[in-house]
Amino acid sequence: MVSAFSAEALLPVLHKFWGYDSFRPLQERVVQSIVGGHDTCVVMPTGGGKSLCYQLPAVVMGGTAVVVSPLIALMQDQAAQLDQMGIPAAVLNSSVSGAAQAEIKRQAREGAYRLLYLSPERLAMESTIDWLRTLPLSFFAIDEAHCISEWGHEFRPDYRQLARLREHCPGVPVAAFTASATQRVRHDILHQLKMQNPHKYIASFHRSNLRYVVQECGSNSQEKLLVRGLRQYAGSSVIVYSPTIARVEETVETLRAAGIAAIGYHGKMEAGERRRNQEAWMSDEVRVMVGTVAFGLGINKAAVRAVIHLSLPKSIEQYYQEAGRAGRDGEAADCVMLWQKKDFMLLDYFCRQLNDESERARTEQCVRDVRGFVNLPRCRHRAVCSHFGETPKWDRCDACDVCGYVPEWLGKNVAGAVDSITGKTAKAPRTRRRTAADGDGEIDEALKERLREWRRDAAKRQNTVAFVVAHDSMLDEICRRLPRSLAEVRAIPGFGDRKTELYGEEIVQLLGEYAPAKTQVTVDRHGPSPEGKSAQQTLAMLREGMRLEEIAERREVKLGTVVNLVCALVENGDYAWDAGWVSADKVQQIEAACAQLGVAKLRPVKDVLPEEITFEEIRLVMAKLGRG
Repeated sequence: MVSAFSAEALLPVLHKFWGYDSFRPLQERVVQSIVGGHDTCVVMPTGGGKSLCYQLPAVVMGGTAVVVSPLIALMQDQAAQLDQMGIPAAVLNSSVSGAAQAEIKRQAREGAYRLLYLSPERLAMESTIDWLRTLPLSFFAIDEAHCISEWGHEFRPDYRQLARLREHCPGVPVAAFTASATQRVRHDILHQLKMQNPHKYIASFHRSNLRYVVQECGSNSQEKLLVRGLRQYAGSSVIVYSPTIARVEETVETLRAAGIAAIGYHGKMEAGERRRNQEAWMSDEVRVMVGTVAFGLGINKAAVRAVIHLSLPKSIEQYYQEAGRAGRDGEAADCVMLWQKKDFMLLDYFCRQLNDESERARTEQCVRDVRGFVNLPRCRHRAVCSHFGETPKWDRCDACDVCGYVPEWLGKNVAGAVDSITGKTAKAPRTRRRTAADGDGEIDEALKERLREWRRDAAKRQNTVAFVVAHDSMLDEICRRLPRSLAEVRAIPGFGDRKTELYGEEIVQLLGEYAPAKTQVTVDRHGPSPEGKSAQQTLAMLREGMRLEEIAERREVKLGTVVNLVCALVENGDYAWDAGWVSADKVQQIEAACAQLGVAKLRPVKDVLPEEITFEEIRLVMAKLGRG
């Protein structure tokens, strides 16, 4: 007989809704604990898959799981993602109108939702507690649980009210989740939530694919290093953390003046502008996000290649959480801290402003911890693990500046070279090995841009944000596997039943219309293939003198689809490049950028060109260069 929470029972649910065939480390044990009715405390690094640990039990158990989360945007995003997966969920917070709240409450009493997201402030209201007693509750999930502890780096007084859950709903299990909690904070979480014989799951704090680099610099050199570094990461997503709102705005202006597209994020922005900027970064319209600590909580973007801090963090926990937003795809990523001596003066000043003696003592200890980390003579990865109570069995990581790694743009050594000062050899860090399931094909950048365009359109139709439709890792797998049927789309990790139903046919059609430049599109010999038919139609319209935009409109396809076919025709010698496609001044600018950056990828070239130059224009000029 199969247990209700055995692997045999859980894996079909994981596959049906999430599109995965296996759990990540610890996930299955956590899910089994919650489904088994146990109080559960989970400490899992950013990117470890915490949300699935409470979402899957909510599906399996029935009833309603109440999720307490501190961020409105995070609640909305998770509810939207669940809706895309076919899992009923709702949000109750200040952004929801009174009429909508009343309807959500009515449906919740009838058990309409598997997950219901609330803010800690709402749970502190007496009326909310009374209403919760009328719901078919399965369990409470407390996200960012370190906020309940005065020893946590983001203590929020409203979280203290969560202790009432045990008093008013004594038979309902509680599951607490955090990415960054020391031993002291973990014990405080258990105490504050009055957890009873809790199951505790603590993942390793060692992120071997991250490369920690700490460098002191002056104000002038910091700015120059940042610009140099961002040019090194051209084409990749980067987060830059700035200490103040004013510095965020100054940094964005500096980067734009240097020709680097960047946008900002801070607490004094209008909510709509913050949302638009976050979405632009999440969907790769802009690659560099400059933000205060207000940016990042709940951000689910896997392919962030660097996180750069322009000041000292207030604590090791804060730094670990923010730096940990890099490399969530398992690939190597840089976490660079460019600090100045005046940063310590500022931290000390903030300490002196605190009137509460115990709070001041805690803050002073955090500053001492940061000072020790910055001046560390030993492995930084080991120091991070030790701070959180983990004792590594190794002494050297080969993935931090102390152990010999410094990125090329900092002007020191690169992997395999010897630093002239320290004499240490920099080695490339260990990264996740690819498996057969990851696909072996190279990613066609033009196809990925086309998929991003489709994703943005799909998000607008669904009235949601792009990353809710599909994460970057899912687009990468589409590029590698090139699925030609719904069954092949369904086999891509992340595509469950509902998401395949929503988008599978569109993806198959897009790939059928798309003709990569590498494909030999010979119009006379391709017979019945989609690429051959499309090429024949496009070539005939070109010979009629139609503009590319007119061809796209006549064929009822995206302009990018027509451009890719035209480029293939040009590169294969089936049609001569037409000077009317791109203006002469743009051709000159694109050719200059390609001479510097090459023609292997579109994004690095796009990032150094004026915004009015489109991907299609770049692609056309690259075809011209490829034909020679």
